[in-house]
Amino acid sequence: MSARKPSEIIHIDRPVIVVIVESRSARESDDHVIFHRYVHDAYTNLELPIRPRREEMSAEYDDVLTNQPVVIDNGSGTMKAGFAGQDHPKCYFPSFVGRPKHPRVMAGALEGDTFIGRRAQEYRGLLKIKYPIEHGIVTDWDDMERIWSWVYTEELGTLSEEHPVLLTEAPLNPRANRDTAAQIFFDTFNVPAMFTSVQAVLSLYASGRTTGIVLDSGDGVTHAVPVFEGFSMPHAIRRVDIAGRDVTDHLQLLLRKAGHNLHTTAEREVVRTIKEKCCYVAINPVKEEKEIGGKWEEFKLPDGNPVQLGPERFKAPEILFNPELIGQEYAGVHQVVVDSVNRVDLDLRKNLFTNIVLSGGSTLCKGFGDRLLNEVKKLALKDVKIKIYAPPERKYSTWIGGSILAGLSTFKKMWISTEEYQEDPDIIHKKSNF
Repeated sequence: MSARKPSEIIHIDRPVIVVIVESRSARESDDHVIFHRYVHDAYTNLELPIRPRREEMSAEYDDVLTNQPVVIDNGSGTMKAGFAGQDHPKCYFPSFVGRPKHPRVMAGALEGDTFIGRRAQEYRGLLKIKYPIEHGIVTDWDDMERIWSWVYTEELGTLSEEHPVLLTEAPLNPRANRDTAAQIFFDTFNVPAMFTSVQAVLSLYASGRTTGIVLDSGDGVTHAVPVFEGFSMPHAIRRVDIAGRDVTDHLQLLLRKAGHNLHTTAEREVVRTIKEKCCYVAINPVKEEKEIGGKWEEFKLPDGNPVQLGPERFKAPEILFNPELIGQEYAGVHQVVVDSVNRVDLDLRKNLFTNIVLSGGSTLCKGFGDRLLNEVKKLALKDVKIKIYAPPERKYSTWIGGSILAGLSTFKKMWISTEEYQEDPDIIHKKSNF
């Protein structure tokens, strides 16, 4: 086997199957658990040890938990949902709600006051589009509830009362965000049990590692979360509210300056598509601008008109590494990773630098991993080995990790039941993996 270079990006060809067993830090309370992950043969029937709970669940509650849990990755830009144990989400759609912006004048016109999922995508030209989640925080709970209801009834075709639910959220969110989500799921959707998990931790589950630092950059939030041998280090989490939606907004501004007026909420979704298909991250932006010359790429708008794209292709995602370009005083994604690693003990940093795991749709931008590697090398000590793992399915890594975790029979005892929630609503914060 040939030796690897000290610093490299590793592209994983296929998903890793993992089995998870539970471990608890002596520093944490009895209800706060973190999970060790081990790679294991998918066909081995292994009973895993788990710490017993203080009280036994009722037989009726156990019966409900035999149903497949529902896993909902509640992203700022996209909703991913499906049943635990599956290798990919059953539904994946933009997490926005559309409302007609024109009056109906004919009988038989499109019915409905709100549109979600595939219908919202299909008729977005007629709609005013609104995202109920901004930078990982729900700003419109009524619309958020509409999306969750759509997931259960239209996408999954099941009753919420019959399945436990695992819900994801960004780290360092306000406590009130989790409180309200739990209240809606228990009181409105009547779920039998619930568990809330930080997105980046689930991505680490999906990668099959017990040690690593996950850089998760989605549509609303970019965050780095270090985990060492299954133990969390909350003090070292770094989060910045610069992500894919900001790239879309900046690209929209650059296109407007170039003479392309795409200003409606529906046209903003067209800009998002341009970003996903045409944008890339430059290793050296200054050099790239000098060399790009007359290299233009053409993108056809839905109406057939072409848009010529030049430097905008790399200038838009550049804000992930240099937020000052849009007047934000946040650290770049490379600084987020290094700052997070530098907040842990000296003895642990080496292993974290060799296990940087990418997650989230924004990391799929062409050239992202190469630029990140280049920038981290500049900030790290000279002889430190750096390895970045870029799973091909990283757009779904969080959901896949949740599917693995919630699908374990031994995970039953980690669910928060309706009875537990009614006795102590604060348990939603006590029993989580962060």
